[in-house]
Amino acid sequence: MCTILSYNKDQVKVDGSIEDLKEGFSVWVDVIDPDEKELENLSQKFSLNQDAIQTCVNKSKKPEIRQLDSHTFTVVVDMKNKDPETLLIEAVYFFLGKNWLLTIHSNEVNLKQIGERLFNIQNETIKQRRIDALYYNILAGLVSKYEQLLTALELSVNEYQRRSFVRPFPAIFESIDILSRQAIMLRRQFWHVRNIINFLLHMEKDKEDVKYIEMVYDDISQLIDFVESYEGTINSIRELYVAKVSLQINETMRILTIFTVILLPLALIAGIYGMNGIDLKNITEIPLGFLVVLATMAFMVVGFVLFFIKKRWILVGRENSEKESKSVNKSAD
Repeated sequence: MCTILSYNKDQVKVDGSIEDLKEGFSVWVDVIDPDEKELENLSQKFSLNQDAIQTCVNKSKKPEIRQLDSHTFTVVVDMKNKDPETLLIEAVYFFLGKNWLLTIHSNEVNLKQIGERLFNIQNETIKQRRIDALYYNILAGLVSKYEQLLTALELSVNEYQRRSFVRPFPAIFESIDILSRQAIMLRRQFWHVRNIINFLLHMEKDKEDVKYIEMVYDDISQLIDFVESYEGTINSIRELYVAKVSLQINETMRILTIFTVILLPLALIAGIYGMNGIDLKNITEIPLGFLVVLATMAFMVVGFVLFFIKKRWILVGRENSEKESKSVNKSAD
């Protein structure tokens, strides 16, 4: 599918043609999901660099910019959340020449919306400028879409931060890892795009365009700062969950150790009386002998429990949790 838009200072042709270049129009050709034959035809019409065409054929998604003999080739990615755990990345290929702009992308990318916004009735500025201004505005439109990804990332980070005060469960670690990988991927893509914008900033000579590119550069730099901040928060949440799991394991081991210490003497006594050669009849001949043995065991259990309570080895978890909850509530207030 191919859409050609031609424009000059006086008019905009939504159904333009490449031949409009001969009449002094600026031409934007937007191609969706072309096959190799279509790419070859475009290459012949615009004398495109073959290495750049091969990049489109291979569907490379690595952002880059190349200053070629007759045109500039740029690869920028469009990203969106396919689902809460999957980030869909699609490449947009730009060929910028003298008075013409060729964009190639998949059906998943919607540049039509950006074009409609740029060429609405109220917006006369874009028609007064060179084709480079259209190229910069489309790049800015893609960068502005990145903000939606950061909004979704922020909501997820805030949700896991809220859950960090709740008892952790195994599935949450996998979710945090997915969130961390998304943040790393976003930061990496943002860095590539900022390098492209920086390259354009140093190559552009028009003062108006330079001002606009500087604004886009500031926007992408701010997005990088945000995503790096979220990465730090995600790491802090992960460390907090790991610490809570470690505390839970230590608490479990402490309880098991206490039970072992309490039951060990009882098992020892029972084991002694269960040995061969020891006649339990001697105990039964003693008045209340069996009850004495049971009382001795009970006394030992009570003694150990009182000893552990005195040492604050047991019955302190609830007090600590209550203190923690109170401190959390105070800090929240």
